Amino acid sequence: MKKINAIILMAGLLCFASCEDFLEEEPKDELAASQNFTQPAHAYNAVNSLYRTGAPQLYDGGVYNGAEAMLGNYMSGFFDNEYKGQEVHVQHAQQLTLNGNNLNGYLGSIWDDQYRGISRANNAIKYIPTTPGLTEEESKRLLAEARFFRAYAYFNLVRMFGEVPLVTEPYESLENLYVERSSIKEIYTLIEEDLLYAVNEGGLPETSMANNGGRITEGTAATLLADVYLTMSGYPLQEDRYADAAAMAMRVINSGTYSLTQHVRDNSGNVVNSAYNILRVGDASLNEYVFYHEYAINIAGNNYPQWTYPVSMAQYVAYAITNNAYAPVNEFLWGYDPDQDLRVQEKQYFHSSLTLENGQVRTFETAPYMWHDDQAVFETASSGKDAVAYSYSDVLLMAAEAIARSQGVTAEAVDYLTQVRSRAYWKMTPAQIKAELIGLSADEFVEEVWEESFRELVFEFQLWQDIVRTRKFPVTSQANRGEIDFVDLIGQQNHWGKRFEEKHLLFPLPESEIQRNPSLGAQNPGY
Repeated sequence: MKKINAIILMAGLLCFASCEDFLEEEPKDELAASQNFTQPAHAYNAVNSLYRTGAPQLYDGGVYNGAEAMLGNYMSGFFDNEYKGQEVHVQHAQQLTLNGNNLNGYLGSIWDDQYRGISRANNAIKYIPTTPGLTEEESKRLLAEARFFRAYAYFNLVRMFGEVPLVTEPYESLENLYVERSSIKEIYTLIEEDLLYAVNEGGLPETSMANNGGRITEGTAATLLADVYLTMSGYPLQEDRYADAAAMAMRVINSGTYSLTQHVRDNSGNVVNSAYNILRVGDASLNEYVFYHEYAINIAGNNYPQWTYPVSMAQYVAYAITNNAYAPVNEFLWGYDPDQDLRVQEKQYFHSSLTLENGQVRTFETAPYMWHDDQAVFETASSGKDAVAYSYSDVLLMAAEAIARSQGVTAEAVDYLTQVRSRAYWKMTPAQIKAELIGLSADEFVEEVWEESFRELVFEFQLWQDIVRTRKFPVTSQANRGEIDFVDLIGQQNHWGKRFEEKHLLFPLPESEIQRNPSLGAQNPGY
């Protein structure tokens, strides 16, 4: 009996030992730090993953829910989504009824994505400098890319949620899992440090992303830093960093790398192919794209063409489902001069009609046209077009505002705004536009820049962040189309008749995160 018991005991011990070994299985989907960074390929792979993880994920989206980057613009009331009956994040954003519970899953996804990107960036930042086989030049450049994406993710988090945990080391144990929220100032300090390294020390090439194999460049990092400085100058920090924003934006401008795409005109000066349609059918090789989220057919497809038609038009296109997920409401369209502004003409920025093969014309509610991929819409139902996050237009407008705030309405500031506006106001000469701008006060000129940002950057999803940093809300009218007044945000109503409160300057924290991390403390005020 004792012998049998001994055999059973030995078998149990062997089973326990083998079970322990089984449970200590190494992950198959990604390498642990102890396994990784032993050769240059590991460092490159770690950084490559950041181009699709974290901050860039805000630009992904499904046909029904739109992209997460649209959430703020839904709150502004200027955009609608046909599927908002099932996509409750749209309803709660428009009605200003969002909180940490009813949008827990949606906001939690944004939170998780950003911190997943930060975690991977932290891992890369720690181990790239000690990776065998990397040259010093490679190490600095990869480190600059990793720090760019960490800064980009924190920039999204701090603007959306305010104070958030500041994590700068990879998690390699169960210690320090519960991290307190850091101040907004501390978060911006890290963002600035990361981007200054990327711009000044990382050895990033002075070229466009398209000419750098789709990787970020010095201009990309400088553009993000210009936006950071402009945001720091507004609410909530209200630091005067306008001169720094101007310097970074002008660094991009003076590099000579980027330019605005121009209209093709005939000998009489008539536009025969607009810059906007050249941009629409082109790709990221155009020098107007400073930073973009890359897509590829059959690898990481782009859903944006599905958002260029309402549901009712799906029967006429190759896609099984279409959804006007980023539908501009009339109040937004009233911000364009219908006689002078080319962007609001049919089949430029937007469209509202489709001519069928038999010549019949189908009309519908205005939808985005800039994302219209002809081949995908009518033939393949698959697109690889890239999504632009920062364009050269944005750089010019940031420079114009920052210069006006730090130096006054200089000839350079006027020229930068004129470049953007004269392309849109195709019937006017640059001289005519400059004559209207040169005598303005700084405040008047800055509002002209805000107007142009409202109209020009609609597809880069910048509107809500501009509203928050300035605390000014754009008001349009049907009677005076093309004119935009800026009023105090707090107390103003959006298109849906809902009044903005102080709490709406931030999104609520996902309730699951508060429960998961007791060190987060209380919910954002007002929620």
